[in-house]
Amino acid sequence: MSSNTPRPSKSERQASAREKAAKMAAAQAAQEKRKSLMVKLGVIGAVVVVIALVLVLIFQNRSNEVSDAGAAPKGGNAAGGITLVSDTELADTSDISVDINNVGEPKNSASPEPRDLQVGAQGEPVKVTIFADANCVHCATFESNYGNQLGQWLANGDITVEYRTVGFLDGGSPTNYSSRAANAMACVADAAPASYLDYIEAVWANHVNGEMKNAELAQLASEHGADVADCINDGTFRSFVQFTTTAAQVDGVNATPTVFIQDQEFDLGGDFVAEVEAAIEANA
Repeated sequence: MSSNTPRPSKSERQASAREKAAKMAAAQAAQEKRKSLMVKLGVIGAVVVVIALVLVLIFQNRSNEVSDAGAAPKGGNAAGGITLVSDTELADTSDISVDINNVGEPKNSASPEPRDLQVGAQGEPVKVTIFADANCVHCATFESNYGNQLGQWLANGDITVEYRTVGFLDGGSPTNYSSRAANAMACVADAAPASYLDYIEAVWANHVNGEMKNAELAQLASEHGADVADCINDGTFRSFVQFTTTAAQVDGVNATPTVFIQDQEFDLGGDFVAEVEAAIEANA
């Protein structure tokens, strides 16, 4: 059965073909335009990401910049230490400042020779000096083992404890945690001396959980009665920490914990409690 629809003429077929070709060309042009737009947007997006990364790096570099000189916190001394004279009191120091340009030359010695190492005279408390790093697992273990005992000796007036908190392990941290935590400890010493011992023990107790952000360090300080968020974020005592770190290295202290009882380095394999008790008895 034949169709009643007349067959298109040649001219009509040519016109239809031209129309289809025009539509295809328009569709292809639109597709190319979209591709071109996507490429341009991709380039713009990449440029934005690069700019953002550059800005982040600039900000990080600026935030990591530490002044050569700065003030010591309460209880701080010219050697870069912070001294506890009881479990809630720090040494009476004021107007102490440090400058890394005055740290001195490295000592040519086979064993550490810390500057300004204090020794308690007869009848005075025994002096314990501890070089420690907040990111050091062995320091965390030392504090776990002996923190309570140190607090008891301090409360009894048997010893004083000077912490020289260093940033030896910053190189293994993307956020310089060792120095940031040491700065936080100094902030607490300065703002809330009575909380200093408890706070530093809490920081090392957290070692098992990994590095803390500034906000977490500040929150932990707040839980121990110290409002030091601005001090932590501003890195107020980073110059002090930098000096402590460099001075320790110059003096031949290259590992943590390094502990001195009076002027004698303690062998970490020894009996710390027995050796301190012997020193206390000798000084009585």
